[in-house]
Amino acid sequence: MDPQNTAVNAEANMMLTHAKTLRLHTGNLVNRSRLRKKCPGSPSEELQDCIQATLSEWMSMTKPQSEGFHDTLDCSIPQVTDAITPEEREEVKVSAKLFLCEPVESSIRDAVEMGCQTLAVSQLDSVIIAPTVLPEGDGLTLAHLQPAWEELESLVRSQQIAAIGTSDLDKDLLEQLYNWAQVKPSSNQVNLASCCVMPPDLTAFAKGFDIQLLTHSDPKELMSAATFQQALQEGAQDLNVTNWRLEWVLRYSIIVKSRGIIKSKGYLVSARKVNP
Repeated sequence: MDPQNTAVNAEANMMLTHAKTLRLHTGNLVNRSRLRKKCPGSPSEELQDCIQATLSEWMSMTKPQSEGFHDTLDCSIPQVTDAITPEEREEVKVSAKLFLCEPVESSIRDAVEMGCQTLAVSQLDSVIIAPTVLPEGDGLTLAHLQPAWEELESLVRSQQIAAIGTSDLDKDLLEQLYNWAQVKPSSNQVNLASCCVMPPDLTAFAKGFDIQLLTHSDPKELMSAATFQQALQEGAQDLNVTNWRLEWVLRYSIIVKSRGIIKSKGYLVSARKVNP
């Protein structure tokens, strides 16, 4: 191995070893040829490939950004930024889906603020939240949804999000949330893997209250702890990954309004190191 590359990897590994929080940005997947060569079979596989490839590329950079590094390490590739210029902001729609891997409401604000900062916008046009995966046997209730929804409502009031939506709610739970919420859900995603036809009661309720029904193919748990650690290990081969935990994943799309095409898409990922 080239001595310079060896030094770069050593410095990058040292930074990862001392970091307490890891923030990772995949950049625009539409333009990343390294990922286009593969065709992931699922959203989970795509995310795993993205984490591994981004971390590996960051590790091999000639100048790791160690200046000003404290506890939070930003693993992103500068040349694959998705920043939106002020001139094109009105022409595009920025949509995101937030997967909370831990039930920490502050993660919602962290994810949205990182999304706005990364994409150079003051507001995300829409954010859909995926319910936190519950222990086996526990059913999703309004009480589970309320803390996260209140945080989303706060971000709507501060104009960091324009519209908020839900995922995988049946008619009864969607109705309970709608009646309770101050900021009403504008959309609800339905997983067609478990429901090949939209339930008639859900369709009727959504139509009556102007809620858009969308479809998706995401698993309930986007990425398991073991799969995340495997992606880290593949991206940084000398890193001890056992104490790293995934906090949240924000998947975003930038869509050209007039043409309905995806200009760019990517992932923002946050993880933290827990005490052994």
